[in-house]
Amino acid sequence: MLKSTRVILNNKKTSAMVLGTAQNRFYSAEKKNVVVIGGGPGGYVAAIKASQLGLKTACVEKRGSLGGTCLNVGCIPSKALLHASHLYHEAHGTTFAKWGITMKDLNMDVSVMQKQKDKAVKGLTGGIEFLFKKYKVEYVKGEGTVTGKNEVSVKGLDGKNSTIATDNIVIATGSEATPLPFLPFDEKVILSSTGALALDHVPKRMTVIGAGVIGLEMGSVYSRLGSEVTVIEYSDRISPFLDKEVSAVFQKTMEKLGMKFKLGVSVKSGKVVDGKTCQLELVNNATGAAETFESDVCLVSIGRRPHTANLGLNNVGITLDERGRVPVDDHFRTSVSNIYAIGDVVRGPMLAHKAEDEGIAIAEQLAGRSGHVNYDAIPNVIYTHPEIASVGKTEEELVKAGIKYKVGKFPYSANSRARTIDDGTEGFVKILADAQTDKVLGVHIIGIYAGELIAEATLAMEYGASSEDIARTCHAHPTLSEAIKEAAVAAYDGKPIHA
Repeated sequence: MLKSTRVILNNKKTSAMVLGTAQNRFYSAEKKNVVVIGGGPGGYVAAIKASQLGLKTACVEKRGSLGGTCLNVGCIPSKALLHASHLYHEAHGTTFAKWGITMKDLNMDVSVMQKQKDKAVKGLTGGIEFLFKKYKVEYVKGEGTVTGKNEVSVKGLDGKNSTIATDNIVIATGSEATPLPFLPFDEKVILSSTGALALDHVPKRMTVIGAGVIGLEMGSVYSRLGSEVTVIEYSDRISPFLDKEVSAVFQKTMEKLGMKFKLGVSVKSGKVVDGKTCQLELVNNATGAAETFESDVCLVSIGRRPHTANLGLNNVGITLDERGRVPVDDHFRTSVSNIYAIGDVVRGPMLAHKAEDEGIAIAEQLAGRSGHVNYDAIPNVIYTHPEIASVGKTEEELVKAGIKYKVGKFPYSANSRARTIDDGTEGFVKILADAQTDKVLGVHIIGIYAGELIAEATLAMEYGASSEDIARTCHAHPTLSEAIKEAAVAAYDGKPIHA
């Protein structure tokens, strides 16, 4: 039975809904200015910023833990495993020994590694919940459904249901791993990124389907720990979204790690044999040659898809696009004027920091400010060793667009800080600048700490800097960032000092 009533909350009269039986009634909270559905990087940031700007805000999250895929089963736990496996690989190989650090009987306790990863995740997700309390964001644990343009119904994790009245709705439900139709995830043999992050052992043989960010990061983790890792990629090169020159060097570094690649290959079918082995049927795209390939586990990392199940968008007439995304205009507005969407459920790169920036922008817009996102200056990082980082256009994109450009490159091997580390001499910085105006159009880095260095390039592009601007900016010595300065000098006048 459902009926309207009037209740007093916090000494304020407001509309509410009475749901359930007399013994299990739940009154919805005070009417909100904005309800955010989804507590991931886009959603929780939007909720905090909206509340900071004076809007009465609620955030509905069904996971029971804030931070979304990124903090719970994505960016954060994967970086913990990447760090741990890198330390093990350095100690187990020759790197420590050449610095005079020797040890015997080195082992990796996977259970301890997993506990340390979980500790990092728990601390960060708990930190967001603290911020919700600090900034007075109402945290509603449950699955949110749009049941009207000013109404969100919640199926609570505690078994209670509620309806929240609101002026605006922001959809920020993120994305989920895309499975192969013939190879569903069981998270034991056929893994999504979630399963790969939770393995309690190091498999002898691992197959990775897809040479993108997730596949190469997780593949490198288990390769360092001792797995025989083979990556299968439909394209003729790994990470085809990268600058082609970077991609080529990247593959060589991964091969040195022990990873093997089957490029230009399609996975036609697959199955789990005896509950413990993955068997794939592969076909070479160029020759048509077929082969059967087996491994102990198979990580399927062919991309992610928007998570829009049970959102109830059809209740308000919102239709998804051909890729399952929520169509929005340049201000994140859907076809319903007071319903917005951000992050992985809308067009653009599926990146946590892109979602965060969109979360801030939509909150500012709802508060009457002019929030915006510069999509030409969104960095992308692959956290392997060495790291790959880029921002802006690739050479291939500039050629396709008919834009005349100049190139400035500088190798890590000529950088004094990289040489002192002696683990960072492989790689380079590449700057692409407009041939006439000298405006920086793209920056691509392969090398240690590339993910940190790319921030300088992103800032330069945000402010429309030229390569001369970067070249004439004093950089501390000795630092890896000097490689960016030297590459800028190379782009500006073709005469870097140290190369």
